Amino acid sequence: MLSEFLHAHTRLAPVPFVPEIALWQAEEPIALWEATEAGGSSQPPPFWAFAWAGGQALARHVLDDPDLVAGRSVLDLATGSGLVAVAAARAGATPVTANDIDPFSLAAAAANATANGVEVRTVEADLLDSDEKYGVVLAGDVFYSREMAGRVLPFLRRAAGRGSLVLVGDPGRAYLPEGLIRRAVYEVPVSEALESVAIRRTTVWQVT
Repeated sequence: MLSEFLHAHTRLAPVPFVPEIALWQAEEPIALWEATEAGGSSQPPPFWAFAWAGGQALARHVLDDPDLVAGRSVLDLATGSGLVAVAAARAGATPVTANDIDPFSLAAAAANATANGVEVRTVEADLLDSDEKYGVVLAGDVFYSREMAGRVLPFLRRAAGRGSLVLVGDPGRAYLPEGLIRRAVYEVPVSEALESVAIRRTTVWQVT
């Protein structure tokens, strides 16, 4: 069912800022959002069907500097489409874990990993109270709400405290915390239907 829904509402296309990676993406964002909501009030929004700015920036960053992740275990937190996980795997990370609480997201991440010929492990769980150690923790666009930011930041700081390299991609969302280290800035093409602009200036930050 998940796979059928995914393929019925998306098409495989290159990611604008990371064209060497192709994702199953929605052509009509609003139509997909409505189709998802029609499935019941408990269904999360289809974040998995879009290449969000933070994820695109992180993917570009690790592909351009593969030594950041090569040969290291990687967690892609709140993976969405799996874009960042796929990029990490392409850059030589192993093993790569794509995590989300939405089963549609993990179906998309698995389909996108297959489409790009890489191996990604998927984990459907809320990991924000866990303490498993990874070599690198990557998180794109996770500071979009006060509640999410309030739970994600302590997890990321604990991971950094255990020695993980922790990088986040953020296009200036409302709840981006202070005190992060700027690693890179990109001008990222985005869906105007979702973002109201065609380009988002997006920063890759390191959490310490």
